[in-house]
Amino acid sequence: MTSVKNQLEKWINGLARTRKTAFQKIKSIITVSDVTVETCDELEGMLIQADVGIETSQSIINDLKQIIKSDKIITQDEFQQAIKNEMLKRLLPVPDTQFLQANPVVIMIVGVNGSGKTTTLAKLANFYKNSGKQVLLGAADTYRAAADEQLKLWARRIDVPVIDGEPGSDPGAVAFNSIQAAIARKKDMVIIDTAGRLHTRHNLMEELKKVHRVAGKSLVGAPHACWLVIDAVTGQNALTQAQYFKDAVHVDGVILAKLDLSAHGGIAFSIQDKLHLPILFVGLGEGIDDIQVFSPQAFIDGIISIE
Repeated sequence: MTSVKNQLEKWINGLARTRKTAFQKIKSIITVSDVTVETCDELEGMLIQADVGIETSQSIINDLKQIIKSDKIITQDEFQQAIKNEMLKRLLPVPDTQFLQANPVVIMIVGVNGSGKTTTLAKLANFYKNSGKQVLLGAADTYRAAADEQLKLWARRIDVPVIDGEPGSDPGAVAFNSIQAAIARKKDMVIIDTAGRLHTRHNLMEELKKVHRVAGKSLVGAPHACWLVIDAVTGQNALTQAQYFKDAVHVDGVILAKLDLSAHGGIAFSIQDKLHLPILFVGLGEGIDDIQVFSPQAFIDGIISIE
């Protein structure tokens, strides 16, 4: 019971900025106003402000208006629950990442520099290690020396091995060697960091494609997953960046980093509406344990927590 309570507190605390900035006024709407169609119009502006996205916000509001007109919402409590229900409908279910059964499982992590990619990768490694997996890291961001050092520092803290290369060396070779090392050492999982120099977008995307191909040569079927790290603080700007990665490599899931630092947590809806990708994990703090499997219900309860 304590664990469940602690998990809920992490979501409530981690989403405080979004809740207080964009959703705080919902409390006054629900507790002061009668529930009317006009109430929904006021709510729409708050959803857009929270980066839920115009189309998704309008869709939620249209459905709420229909429910009100059919007299299915009478009380303020019912209105609050209806808001949560409509938002919950628009979040994709979270696939179980434990289903990955390859030996070893190879996960490629992509995203722009500054998105929290390398730190998120370390948190992810720690998460799987605590789940009983033997994890190895591949430092294939060979163009940014700080990324290599940062990853090694995290790796020492969580006691997992790292395979790296010389600065400026071929990132595909690092990926290949990482997978081969994991096979030789009988590891369960390889998590590969990659470069994120978006200002040289064409070269970067070609490089990522190469890393993806080389991983497949090292182990048939690899990478078994390719996850995109998105910085929640950047809001809608992150979606354009994300599309580049999705177009270049087969991204099949999103990790939403720095959600605790963002006042625009509604970006979760825009990600799924525009990219059609599930959110797998979220970062809710700076600590190594501050990564959570995405829970649509906990997310909704966290941004609309009305005491």
